[in-house]
Amino acid sequence: MANNSSVSLDSTPVPENKEGGKRFKEIGKRLIQNRLACLGLVIIGLQIFMALFAPLLTSYDPTAQELSVKELPPGTEGHWLGTDEYGRDMWSRIIYGSRISLIVGISSVILGLVGGVVIGLLAGYYRWLDGLLMRLMDIMFSFPGILLAMLVIAMLGTSLVNVVIAISIWSIPSCARVVRGSVMSLKNQDFVTALRALGASDGRILFKHILPNCTAPIIVFATMRMATAILSTSSLSFLGLGAQPPTPEWGAMIASGKDFMWTSPHMTIIPGIAIMLVVFAFNVVGDGLRDALDPKMTEH
Repeated sequence: MANNSSVSLDSTPVPENKEGGKRFKEIGKRLIQNRLACLGLVIIGLQIFMALFAPLLTSYDPTAQELSVKELPPGTEGHWLGTDEYGRDMWSRIIYGSRISLIVGISSVILGLVGGVVIGLLAGYYRWLDGLLMRLMDIMFSFPGILLAMLVIAMLGTSLVNVVIAISIWSIPSCARVVRGSVMSLKNQDFVTALRALGASDGRILFKHILPNCTAPIIVFATMRMATAILSTSSLSFLGLGAQPPTPEWGAMIASGKDFMWTSPHMTIIPGIAIMLVVFAFNVVGDGLRDALDPKMTEH
């Protein structure tokens, strides 16, 4: 008689995607059919391009002051987006500001995902931890997000590093709830029961088999959270809690330009448009990814 104990855990009927390439193409096709998502991808691509090749796209130092050409309107004397109150080129400050937005956004989202995914996995899988961890998340939810970020910065000090920490802490509860919901829908499925019967450890089940099946909602959350992170970074810098002068950050540029709104409105409008476009782009791409990864949602 064959010895059943020799069965490998890797032979367990886990729902692995053998046609991953085909599914990826289908997702890509559905995403491309979404015109708004495609527009968002183009805007994000342009921001990444500007961030990577900023020194090649301008000959002006974004922090260099030249008072003889201050407050020039767009299209004047080689400054096609004008200059600010210190004569700094607005185009240079916009494209170098895209670097800060991307770095802070990506860093804070990654840190928030690490904390949120771990908490969500533990809360969703272990019933005895669920109540404790979710009540802790509820306490964090009781603070409006921007106020929670301001509280963290007030304790740590004003800097872009602390902005990253503050926004990542703000992201943890939302991510934890998303992951917890996915884990709770997966942990009682047959493949998990089979893994337990074969003696698989909880860590193996969680991180090798359940977590990969939670990637779709995590990807959608991360994409849409980028929009929140960029907007939050600009808001905190506008309040003087993030980037400090003369750093070319979009929110800080709006803060310095608001005093010149009637005489030089481009100093406020241009960075405002940059923020609006990027936030819009990440939101519509997130919506498009959600519909592409779960097409059943578009049927309702």
